Amino acid sequence: MKFTLSWLKDHLETDASLDEIVETLTMIGLEVEEVIDPAAKLAPFHIAKVLEAKPHPNADRLKVLTVDAGTGEPLQIVCGAPNARAGLVGVLARPGDYVPGIDVTLSVGKIRDVESFGMMCSERELELSDEHNGIIDLPEDAPVGANYAAWAGLDDPVIDIAITPNRSDCLGVHGVARDLAATGLGKLIEPRREPVHGNGPCPVSVKLAFGDTPSLCPAFGLRLVKGVKNGASPKWMQQRLIAIGLRPINALVDITNYMTYDRGRPLHVFDAAKVTGDLVVRRGRVGEKVLALDGKEYAVDQTICVIADDKGLESVAGIMGGEMSGCSEETTDVLVESALWEPINIAQTGRKLGLNSDARYRFERGVDPAFMIQGLEEATRLVIDLCGGTASDMTITGEVPDHDHIVDFPLSEVKRLSGLEVSPAEMKVVLTRLGFWVSGTGSIWKVAVPSWRPDIEGKADLVEEVMRIVGVDKVPTTALPRLDTVGRQVLTTGQVRRNKARRMLAARGLNEAVTWSFIPHDHAVAFGGGKAEVVLANPISSDMSDMRPSLIPGLLSAAQRNADRGNGDVALFEVGQVFHGDRREDQKMVAAGVRRGTAVMAGAGRHWSASAPTVSVFDSKADAIAALEAIGAPTDNLQVFAEAPEWYHPGRSGTLRLGPKNVLASFGEMHPKVLKKLDVEGPLVAFEVYLDAVPQPKGKASRSKGALAISGLTPVRRDFAFVVDETIEADKVLRAARSAEKTLIQSVNVFDVYRGTGVPEGRKSIAIDVTLQPVEKTLTEEDIEAIAAKIVAGVEKATGGSLRS
Repeated sequence: MKFTLSWLKDHLETDASLDEIVETLTMIGLEVEEVIDPAAKLAPFHIAKVLEAKPHPNADRLKVLTVDAGTGEPLQIVCGAPNARAGLVGVLARPGDYVPGIDVTLSVGKIRDVESFGMMCSERELELSDEHNGIIDLPEDAPVGANYAAWAGLDDPVIDIAITPNRSDCLGVHGVARDLAATGLGKLIEPRREPVHGNGPCPVSVKLAFGDTPSLCPAFGLRLVKGVKNGASPKWMQQRLIAIGLRPINALVDITNYMTYDRGRPLHVFDAAKVTGDLVVRRGRVGEKVLALDGKEYAVDQTICVIADDKGLESVAGIMGGEMSGCSEETTDVLVESALWEPINIAQTGRKLGLNSDARYRFERGVDPAFMIQGLEEATRLVIDLCGGTASDMTITGEVPDHDHIVDFPLSEVKRLSGLEVSPAEMKVVLTRLGFWVSGTGSIWKVAVPSWRPDIEGKADLVEEVMRIVGVDKVPTTALPRLDTVGRQVLTTGQVRRNKARRMLAARGLNEAVTWSFIPHDHAVAFGGGKAEVVLANPISSDMSDMRPSLIPGLLSAAQRNADRGNGDVALFEVGQVFHGDRREDQKMVAAGVRRGTAVMAGAGRHWSASAPTVSVFDSKADAIAALEAIGAPTDNLQVFAEAPEWYHPGRSGTLRLGPKNVLASFGEMHPKVLKKLDVEGPLVAFEVYLDAVPQPKGKASRSKGALAISGLTPVRRDFAFVVDETIEADKVLRAARSAEKTLIQSVNVFDVYRGTGVPEGRKSIAIDVTLQPVEKTLTEEDIEAIAAKIVAGVEKATGGSLRS
């Protein structure tokens, strides 16, 4: 929200300096983002007078001017402006001055062999307007040599404040002034414009035609002004609009823009001669289109509110008018509109059409309903004052909603919630200055909320109003109480697991990413999603239509974006939610990661000593196991299954389970078809760890570590080689050997797989080493042989294999 200092002082009678105003605005919650000094841009330019204008000797359309710049030495300037003449007082730019409108720093130059020591400027060259038919023509009494910006009043500082979505009342300069007046910085000035008495009924009627559907327009006000002369708006209005970044168009349009920023009341004007019949406010119809004032055509449907006449659509209601009924310099009769619109529908329409405007910005946040009729009255007065004409009576269709909202306000809440000691008299002054009506003399007041404050709902909101006006800096600082005991763990098991998974994956060389929870529909389908209940009704864009069923699509896209920018060897992980339905139990917490190219744990990139290895299924498996181990999963009991979700490459993927049904993680290379659908290039491997599937710890959470399990006895290692069918998995051999003697067997590992001479075709030899760790006594040879016999018997029973001779 931008406004100039002089504009603010139209509504606030104050002697405060700019610095005081800026500091106060920030303290009351209207944070000042920037103060722009336009005089700095115009500082080099001074008022000068043309003493003599002669024809250029080598060009018919140029003149050689002798200019008095107020320095005592006339300058020679070559000028091609048609209005350049002796006696003209204008604005001079000298060599070394930067001219913003043409983005040029001047220097002494020759134009058709005649030296020029500067230029006389037009308004467009100084970015004051689009006027460039001639140089600036000032009154004869303008002081030669004076700074042009200071003399013309163009040194008015521009204040830019950040408005939070709940403070729609401060989207007008008057609302900002009201807040400043409440602090005691000045006195609020209520504009008093004489009402316009109508000269007969408005010939154009308005109908709200929403049928059985909810109305999108509570009230609509309209008025005809005949006999207007629509030219340029006054200089003061143009300067203010230009200062806040708006381009002056014509008086009628400038009035609506001025009212939008001055009083926070968006309006619209129709050229009455271009409106056929009466106006109808209704829902759009599929197939209808409207050519808006921005020159673009927009297709509407039944969710969009429009204004139409007998010919068709005239505007997108509450957002932007139509080109067909726009006002021009030929306009003589104008219809002035002031209406109320449903904020949510305005926001949805603007997002659906991709259409932004100052009107939409205000209507979707809520405007003052009680100011609708008064806003139309003030706009009509401005039209008549600036353009002339006679007005008809107002026609009001619908009903302006009442705003009878009274809050019970216990005065003790100010101390309880903010810590401030504020007297009842001071509270009453603050609330009254803000526009609240206060009644009561006891400990609980009745406070009526003004119509322009839709954000005030309860007593806590009133406390906030008192606190921000009295001063947030006055809230006392209170130290937290010191606890005598060590604080207990406050994080939940899920939070602890997420943190541990993050630390482990980061330690393994993966970079954490945060991707969108929304993905394209075809990506969701490729990863087992796409259900109707997780499709967004109003997505941000077509590429964010579905809630993600997996973290992998977002990570794959992120990896590809890195590759497109030259960083192909990338490893990423994310911890977040996935969505398989709209029920609570359908939302799962997952830790997932991807590795691309040569981004193995040992490090990515090529090396002179060896060929760079590319990522493989075993890298993703190791990541998944490490994450499970970090969060406390019983990794010693994990079983590896070859079955994996269909987005993984068959035969190069798997799952980690506790038993046949409880899947803790999946991993593997990505399926080529899935990569093609996502437009992603490999090699790529990925994993997902399902944090919610890990069993809860049996004991209570404790910061102490368990007892150290260590033995002083020497471990014993024995090797076994079993001949089994080719289809038997090595994990089956390991589990069978491990379960033979759980007390003494410390570890079992595969160290060789052999096929060839001595092993029948269709079979293979799997060699394992078993480490026995004595606990109470040294193992004798008989003890070792007994355990070995159990291992052989267990493996033979589980696999159908035999000990290799």
